[in-house]
Amino acid sequence: MSKGVVLITGASAGLGEEMARQFAALGYDLALCARRVDRLAKLAAELPVKVIVKQLDVTDDDAVFTVFHDFAADFGRIDRVIVNAGLGKGAPLGTGRPDANRATARVNFLGALAQAEAALEIFRAQGRGHLVIISSMSALRGMRRSMTTYAATKAGVAAMAEGLRSERIPGVDVSVIYPGYIRSEMNEHVQQQTPFMVDTATGVRAMVAAIEKRKAKAYVPAWPWVPIGAAMRLLPLSVVRRMV
Repeated sequence: MSKGVVLITGASAGLGEEMARQFAALGYDLALCARRVDRLAKLAAELPVKVIVKQLDVTDDDAVFTVFHDFAADFGRIDRVIVNAGLGKGAPLGTGRPDANRATARVNFLGALAQAEAALEIFRAQGRGHLVIISSMSALRGMRRSMTTYAATKAGVAAMAEGLRSERIPGVDVSVIYPGYIRSEMNEHVQQQTPFMVDTATGVRAMVAAIEKRKAKAYVPAWPWVPIGAAMRLLPLSVVRRMV
């Protein structure tokens, strides 16, 4: 018997794909969406639960609402929405690549806003649900160079999650997850020797555990990111810039 229905955006690769695998192993049915629907179909064929896949570009607001509501109709309910789709492009501001920074802002913030709107329409109508926002440890402080826009978008979605939690919508839990260095398609160009980098399965296992506990916020994996997170919030920026 299914434990519930989990909707995951950006599920065709990286953290989203591995979350799909791990939630399936826990017995959840899955609503999976991403731009690359061929990869979703391949993933669905490998999973031992009911899976419905749909193509979605999260920068298309109308499509986000249509896809989310279609999933709700397909399954009869949606128990959890994981706002995971993200983009890691970026360049130092003022260096001639505003297109990369705008693309990241559109996907990571405006796309997340549309997903949260659509999810909460469904949850308010149901009277229950769990909204999960995937942020980043980079959200805790301003980041330099090519990370500036990415970190700002992740700080923005974390603030959005906190605002929704403060609203105390009846029956709705809101979690924000701050992953540390977890190997994924987005960071495959990063050196293998990066300190504290863990493999995808290990990192996602920590994410799924925190999500299952419906934690309001979680730095994952807990070691070393809980103490690093505390330090990042307190130390001078001149020190933080050498830490991450």
